Amino acid sequence: MRKSTIPIHGGAPHASAGAPVVTPITQSVSFVQALGTADGLKYARYGNTPNVELVERRLALLDGGEAAVALSSGMGATACAMLALLRPGDHLLSSSWIYGGTYKLFAEELRGFGIEVTLIDPLAPRMWRKALRQTTRAIFVESPVNPTCRVLDLASLANLAKAEGVALVVDSTFGSPINFRPLEHGADVVIHSTTKYLNGHHDALGGAVIGTSSYIEEVRRKMIVWGQAPDPFAVWLLERGMKTLDVRVRRQNENAQKLAEWCETRPEFARVLYPGLKSHPDHDIAQQCMDGFGGMMAVEVAGGGEAAERFLAQLEMVTHAPSLGGVDTLVSEPRYTSHASMTPEARAEVGIPDGFLRFSVGIEDVGDLIADFEQALR
Repeated sequence: MRKSTIPIHGGAPHASAGAPVVTPITQSVSFVQALGTADGLKYARYGNTPNVELVERRLALLDGGEAAVALSSGMGATACAMLALLRPGDHLLSSSWIYGGTYKLFAEELRGFGIEVTLIDPLAPRMWRKALRQTTRAIFVESPVNPTCRVLDLASLANLAKAEGVALVVDSTFGSPINFRPLEHGADVVIHSTTKYLNGHHDALGGAVIGTSSYIEEVRRKMIVWGQAPDPFAVWLLERGMKTLDVRVRRQNENAQKLAEWCETRPEFARVLYPGLKSHPDHDIAQQCMDGFGGMMAVEVAGGGEAAERFLAQLEMVTHAPSLGGVDTLVSEPRYTSHASMTPEARAEVGIPDGFLRFSVGIEDVGDLIADFEQALR
């Protein structure tokens, strides 16, 4: 199947006469077990109920992996993915350009388990090799990066990971499998917050990990022990949302491109970050590895935090709220959301000064979005 068909039909059994067109919700924790055997045991916490298994097959097909496991949140997916790779005494190399929740997981929780973590500037390729240890087991990056929309060149990291026998893990939430599939570029593991583009409607929490079958079984064991299995209804909403993934993301790509181009003409914005702009520092890399530039863009409002707040207060259609990837356009200030735990100086070092706004562009008419921006700036 082509990638626009997979979200609708991928992994589904052939329907017989009288079967429902829409997958029913199997809202049950327990299932009847056969006598005298442990084979075929189904239980909601094991993540092997009918709605979950269908979505996992579909997710694996979308990203081109052998298998996938669905979890109850994106952070749950990241935590279980890393715990399946790392043990006490191991070492993790991570990009310093990562989501604030992931940073806390690495800096506080993993270190509490006796796992060493080194954060690397992703634009310093020699530092990755210099920071390697005999105990290094994995390299972790986000691409595109939250919230700066930077795009990393995975090729050199993939070569390094393979040469050293370590796993390359990529959080590809911002890209979605429609725009970017890291396994095709040398990654070993892909992580998604399915709350975002895959669901697409701001109404269901979830996460996913995609990789080899043997590795995914280890992630599943962690998921069972740590209680990260998803609820069947949330998975049903995810499957429903995935059916429109291709058309949603394509419209978001188009809208974000036009909105970013318009923002570049406005002196009120000191900087506009969108991979589809020629001015974007990673535009050439994005052209090489992405099928679309995504629905995420960022601006730095001239005048800093106070000017940004004045602009936000005047927006009428665009909603000030966290999260991303849905049909509604949202705006958030990372200094008060994803990176609130960092000092202003630390945020500025990673390109997120006061006045920085992250936009998740939806599927509205882009003319209406531009009009809302324009009246807010007036």
